[in-house]
Amino acid sequence: MRTSALVIGFAAALGLAGCSGGATLNNFKSGQSSPDEFAILPTRSLAMPPDLAVLPAPTPGGANITDPNPLGDAVAALGGSPERLANRGVGAPDQALVAHAGRGGSDPQIRARLAEADADWRARNGRRPLERIAGTPVYQRAYAPMALDAATEQLRWQRAGAITSTAPAPAAE
Repeated sequence: MRTSALVIGFAAALGLAGCSGGATLNNFKSGQSSPDEFAILPTRSLAMPPDLAVLPAPTPGGANITDPNPLGDAVAALGGSPERLANRGVGAPDQALVAHAGRGGSDPQIRARLAEADADWRARNGRRPLERIAGTPVYQRAYAPMALDAATEQLRWQRAGAITSTAPAPAAE
């Protein structure tokens, strides 16, 4: 009698645990209903400019003088120049690399196509019944066929004659 009640209770607990999972592989923000307190930065205090006749032109959608710039502040505190962080496009030394990479054109719909392909992959490699019951994440198993083995790739490139200067020497076979 007591054993059967224990078995029924255990089966009920497993059944309820199977209802808790979602359709996502790894959803790290699930259940988060509040803002991320580390993403909120205080603004700088307002200050009166020295000359009201030479105020900068407004930039709609651009940065404001009082907007926080933690990266620029850190660079300035370490003795660097925060102006060097501004995005000025592709630098002259990298123009040839960018031109060579884009020689075949680009697909403007690539993100949508990859998202659709990934959704199909996740639908085919979703949670199995026991994984649903246990509530285990399936990300590693689902994407295992796409993972590279670092040691095998290093050995393949070294055998092909590529210089892998930052990698350790291949192990003797």
